[in-house]
Amino acid sequence: MTLPLMPNSAPTQLRPIVLLPSGNTIDLANPSPNSWSDDDLAVGLARTYRWGGHSRWSRPLSVAQHSLTVLAIRELDAPLTPQQALYELLHDAEEGLLGFDAIAPLKPFLGEPFRALCARLTVAIANRYGLTDLSPDEFTAHKHADRVAAASEALHVAGWSAHQISDTLEIAEAPLDNDPLEGLSSGSTFEPWEPWTDILARRHWLARLRQELARADTLAPFAP
Repeated sequence: MTLPLMPNSAPTQLRPIVLLPSGNTIDLANPSPNSWSDDDLAVGLARTYRWGGHSRWSRPLSVAQHSLTVLAIRELDAPLTPQQALYELLHDAEEGLLGFDAIAPLKPFLGEPFRALCARLTVAIANRYGLTDLSPDEFTAHKHADRVAAASEALHVAGWSAHQISDTLEIAEAPLDNDPLEGLSSGSTFEPWEPWTDILARRHWLARLRQELARADTLAPFAP
């Protein structure tokens, strides 16, 4: 996939270079697919929070746990191919590299430079993991699962009421009662829908990524 051009208004001298836990560095404005390890991405997703970091629990909800929730919701209907599962695991992966999950209503205020930055990271992630575009039916199924996850998180994690989810957040999908990740956290002290620690979220997300890469008989082209 081809990287989109950055807008002319983007800074040309100061580069947003980040040092990752592996010791690798990534230029967020000009990302290379070999800039990060799988574990770097898992750490970033486990330490990047949804809902502006707000939560009615003692911890915020990580993007890693959200990604696993969306995947689990998709799997409630039918088994997924490795490519479909990888797409769900990685659908918000640019947020883990940025360390920032902008709430949807904020994105228009951030403007075209931020959109282009995210687009370039998304392309680098797709190239790294060999992701292909979804079919229209697959994309519809993904968006439905993502919105169901959002409605459920809004209710059980962020504390929005069902009325607010529909009217204020404008999410038409109904929240789930049962946590689709409850089986993963069984045997632990976590309640259904409770945000996990970053260590647990990182471990489960990374394990599933490696499982799907192996199931596809496709190793990540750059070793973690």
